[in-house]
Amino acid sequence: MPHKGKKMILVSGGTGLVGSHLIYKLISQGKKVVAIHRASSDKSKLEHCVSLYSSEYKSLMDLVEWREADLRDIISLEGAFENVTEVYHCAATVSFQSKDKEVLIRNNVQSTANIVNIAIQKGVRKLVYTSSIAALGRESEKKYSNEESYWVDSEENSVYSKSKYLAELEVWRGGQEGLDVAIVNPGIILGPADWNEGSSALFKKMYKGLKYYTLGSTGFVDVRDVANVMQRLMDSEIVDHRFVLVSENLGYKDLFVQMADALGVAPPSIEAKKWQSNLLWRIEVLRSVLFGAKALITKETARSAHSNAYFDNTKVKDLLDFEFIPIEQSIKDTATIFLRENA
Repeated sequence: MPHKGKKMILVSGGTGLVGSHLIYKLISQGKKVVAIHRASSDKSKLEHCVSLYSSEYKSLMDLVEWREADLRDIISLEGAFENVTEVYHCAATVSFQSKDKEVLIRNNVQSTANIVNIAIQKGVRKLVYTSSIAALGRESEKKYSNEESYWVDSEENSVYSKSKYLAELEVWRGGQEGLDVAIVNPGIILGPADWNEGSSALFKKMYKGLKYYTLGSTGFVDVRDVANVMQRLMDSEIVDHRFVLVSENLGYKDLFVQMADALGVAPPSIEAKKWQSNLLWRIEVLRSVLFGAKALITKETARSAHSNAYFDNTKVKDLLDFEFIPIEQSIKDTATIFLRENA
């Protein structure tokens, strides 16, 4: 039966880029948040994120209740969901390594299925899920993908994109079984987090010197916009919809030039040709096999670096009357924080 009384908000992935910014947004409004974490999670990442935006971060963190749970374990999840009325599912494993297929399916798909099942069982009011533009169907390079661009199986789909698509199916199943759901499909998310991981690591690489660029393009969005839209959706009566969250479609070369300018360093000046990228990912695979190191470039990332993907954000702008932060501003804001912490 649905819970009555005070709302209790649960966020998965609270130490990640999206989850930490979402939690900061919620607690800055005085809301109490339950944050799920694994025993091995570095909980200090959330406090670090909150400290970037508020000098009162210590008192704000008092509004966060940590509950240890493994998303793949139904029993521990049941305890974590006690008295929860709203769920933001932001946790995900990101990898573009083919060998990680089983891990991605287990961590992204099965975990989402577990969350959906327990949300239904516990009478959760609404679930908002963070998916990705990777889960959208791919239009031709001359067309814009949107919420109606449905998935088509292809050898060109990365193992990560397939795991996010399959996770979406679990969320839609929950919608069919009576759970109010909404999904966001962000582009590449920009914002300050762990400077050694994800898109945030691009700022560190650029600051240290990046020589090469490619001529591909894709959609980008500020992490603050993702958190904003997710809360707007949770507080709205909108259900059974997904939303492409892309502020701008931008070429990687343009992105790198703007990042270099914001960081006060020289931009990349050498175009990496397709044949060079194809050679590099093969060398990286060999290096990972021989020395057990994680491949920095994979077949999937090499392909995407040279492809052009365009995304239409009309739906979220119209339905929520939403205006995105310009990517140039997002880059400047993130670079300012990076320099404050690293220069």
